[in-house]
Amino acid sequence: MKTLIIDDSRLARNELKRLLKEFDNVQIVGEAASADEAKEKINELKPDLIFLDIQMPGKNGFELLEELEVLPEVIFSTAYDEHALKAFEYNALDYLVKPVQKQRLAGSVSKVYDKVRKKENEQNNSEEGILTINDQVFVKDGERCWFVQLSDIRLFEVSGNYTTVYFDTSKPMITRTLNYLESRLDDKTFFRANRQQIINLKWIERIEPWFSGSLRIYLKGGEEIDVSRRQTLKFKELMSF
Repeated sequence: MKTLIIDDSRLARNELKRLLKEFDNVQIVGEAASADEAKEKINELKPDLIFLDIQMPGKNGFELLEELEVLPEVIFSTAYDEHALKAFEYNALDYLVKPVQKQRLAGSVSKVYDKVRKKENEQNNSEEGILTINDQVFVKDGERCWFVQLSDIRLFEVSGNYTTVYFDTSKPMITRTLNYLESRLDDKTFFRANRQQIINLKWIERIEPWFSGSLRIYLKGGEEIDVSRRQTLKFKELMSF
């Protein structure tokens, strides 16, 4: 996994590099001491994984993630434990408190490696072509099965290691990831509102301004969707003349 270390402390970066040298599945491709430097290197090097500090001069780690167009996998590495809950709201795979323990780091690396391999397998095995709104898909949850037209699906939502599919009154869970679904769905109809949800634009009932320039979308099925600030800009561009 191509890995970038982002931390304003040179000693912390060196210590993490020393620990990561023992992992054959990790290739350190660079390091950065600030959010602005990290953004440039992420766009240039396209790492699979970043180790990210939170408190840095200028922009913090959360502000960096808000600015990225394509997100690598994220493991936070910080001296403070009070940001852990917020970190997982940003879909971080793990949260390590300095000084990083070798055994704890091994568990984090293994978790990311499994996810990256799964993502690559899905991309390699995916059928060619984009599914249109008129296509039918097969949905299986346990012993129950459905053939559902995509136009009837109003929402895909991450639920732990699964994705919940919302149609009619049913909410089955499937093993496909949201990234895989996004790669197969027509982006003129299905929109990635945030890291957890993809919505069917045809099911929007109303839209309201929300906090910090973001939007809240109300679907006809009753669901309320908060659009991230980054995706709010894309949504406005998509829906404008």
